[in-house]
Amino acid sequence: MTFGVLGDLNWWAVLVAIVAYFALGGLWFSNLLFAKPWIRATGAEMAGGVNPGPSYYIGPLITCSVATVATAMLAHATGTDTFAEGLVLGIVVGLGISAAVLFVTGFFDPQKARPMLWVAITAGYHLVGLTLVAVILALWT
Repeated sequence: MTFGVLGDLNWWAVLVAIVAYFALGGLWFSNLLFAKPWIRATGAEMAGGVNPGPSYYIGPLITCSVATVATAMLAHATGTDTFAEGLVLGIVVGLGISAAVLFVTGFFDPQKARPMLWVAITAGYHLVGLTLVAVILALWT
């Protein structure tokens, strides 16, 4: 695989997958789902009424974009073009790379109040998000 594959990607599918991954994060880390346990796991509480700055959203948008493009390159290289193949690719990338890296990060982070809860919530988001990304990319070839 070379970076020349970037010219072969379906950039509309990549864009939709980025938006879906980022939006899932907005839902995942909201009060509707895992915001409270995730914040408790970090050991830091946000003061009431404090609104985070733009970097709070720009950073995750950039990382969702990078992970989506990388997954698109892998989907192209592996010929992933069915729902089932998208599921497999998403699970491999989400669990085999993202969750594994987050586990090590959480395991050795003495600053987190409950590091394994943090890992479970954060890695769960990336597993579901990258699987969503891979399925979108696979179906929209």
